[in-house]
Amino acid sequence: MTPHPELTDAIRRALEEDIGPGDVTSQACVPESLQASGRYVAREPLVVAGLGLLPFIYEQRGGVEEVRFFKPDGDRCRNGEVLATVRGRARTLLECERVALNFLQRLSGVATLARRFADAVAGTNCQVLDTRKTTPGLRRVEKMAARVGGVTNHRLGLFDAVLIKNNHIAAAGGVRNAMERARASGLPIEIEVRTREELQEALDAGARHLLLDNLTPHEAAEWVREIAGRAKVELSGGINLENVRAYAETGADFVSSGAITHSARAMDISFRLELA
Repeated sequence: MTPHPELTDAIRRALEEDIGPGDVTSQACVPESLQASGRYVAREPLVVAGLGLLPFIYEQRGGVEEVRFFKPDGDRCRNGEVLATVRGRARTLLECERVALNFLQRLSGVATLARRFADAVAGTNCQVLDTRKTTPGLRRVEKMAARVGGVTNHRLGLFDAVLIKNNHIAAAGGVRNAMERARASGLPIEIEVRTREELQEALDAGARHLLLDNLTPHEAAEWVREIAGRAKVELSGGINLENVRAYAETGADFVSSGAITHSARAMDISFRLELA
């Protein structure tokens, strides 16, 4: 598999940031020819993500003969389970340890939180969406982690779908103007509505996907009943693990939460080096 250029660049920059002109500790303490192996171990229950990055991380430094996976991305893992093993030049394993762990811990955190959101709405007809509230430069891999965790990816960026929000409506001179101009893009269109008047105007203009922001679950249920299936409905704004079930039970098609990516904590994963 060839990684996306954005991913290759992110890995390269992460390694350069950490190693700089050289790992002075490993160069001082570890013989250049020494071979070793290492194990990535879950130190708490988690949903793993990012293991597929390991070969590309080691490839940047060279000298690693084998990367072996014991878990697929998206798998639930128990405390103490081995996720992957590596074998090769000891200096390379040590140079790459922190960068590899940073990616694995961060992405597994996103996947673990995504799974909790997905589990929270199980049995409803509502899908959980992620958002663009991602770490700069890591959106592609964080959305991958959200997806393997069990939620649905929303648009990747500003380029692959139209989402007309309140500021776009203001700049375009109203809901109808914004809708009519957006159709020329040929892309899927979603529009945010904040009042009953905007809702009716959007439906009259042919809207098929609506975004309702910052409503309570009770208010959202009323709006969904009024829309009555004439358009798909996404709810957003302040949605978290504590209330996502209540929002999902309003009859909405989607709920979106930036917390999946912007508030996921790094999971506890360790790397254990052993002489080959």
